[in-house]
Amino acid sequence: MTDTSFHAVECWLPNLERFEPAHPLRRLLAKADRLDNGAQGYLNGLAAYFQCGDGMPAAALTRDHLAGDAAEAPAWLSADPAWVQPDLSGARLLACGQMQLSMDEARSLAEPLKPIFADAGMSLEVSSPDRWHVRLPSQNELPEFAAPEQALGEDLYNHLPHGPEGRRWRVLFNEVQVMLHQHPANAQRRARGLPPVNSVWLWGGGALPSHVSTTLKGVIGEDLLLLALAQHAGITTQHRSESSMTAAKVGWLIDLQDQNVDDIAKAWVPSLQALSKREALVLAFASGERWLHRPWHRMRFWRRNAS
Repeated sequence: MTDTSFHAVECWLPNLERFEPAHPLRRLLAKADRLDNGAQGYLNGLAAYFQCGDGMPAAALTRDHLAGDAAEAPAWLSADPAWVQPDLSGARLLACGQMQLSMDEARSLAEPLKPIFADAGMSLEVSSPDRWHVRLPSQNELPEFAAPEQALGEDLYNHLPHGPEGRRWRVLFNEVQVMLHQHPANAQRRARGLPPVNSVWLWGGGALPSHVSTTLKGVIGEDLLLLALAQHAGITTQHRSESSMTAAKVGWLIDLQDQNVDDIAKAWVPSLQALSKREALVLAFASGERWLHRPWHRMRFWRRNAS
């Protein structure tokens, strides 16, 4: 979370362990001061920057950002297109969203799923090619759904709702998989060298919050949920670019946690280095570690390795 006592720009980065010792970002860390750890993970990180009551209703927020109608339903659930790969011990979630779908392709895949959700009293909506949403009749009795970041690469059945209250959702999940397995669009995707969309991942349930608050003054990034939160908090958003990053002001958040570390090295570290000469910079990693770099810290020539 941004601490206004630092009067800094905050940069949100991927897990620290992904940055090799030779990564150019480590040069900034070497001269910076270590801070207490912050939030870990994607949803916890967002919740540290934005407060919206109980939990983080990602589905309602992203639906409202994309379609503007989330207040018309009691609650929403994300049902993002996903790729599940069976293996000897079960099945693993290998991708969720970012499936390189066109809108026509997404609608084609979702069409046979709509009766399945309708039979359960719900409505499946394709808000964008990568973001599908379920309109729920009420927000009562929603089990806990794991966010994609928690389930990616793992046995997905360990992350499905458990117990009697989760049974209807597990049945729904299996019916969706059966229907998508035989969808002709997936044969076409395989022929193009693309992974199949053979599942959806349910997560982020809840009602649209009446109020979102933050101490941030603005955000720079592309993440949909981050932009949705910023919109509801009434703060400015800018697309990620060299000019927007180097011009960032105190109280702004630069979001790089969704970027590959190699891309960060090539495209964004030069902008961060330029910014660090003008403004104090908090480097906050998704794994929780945080550093504060002030402009005069660049004079610490004796420091060579980040602690």
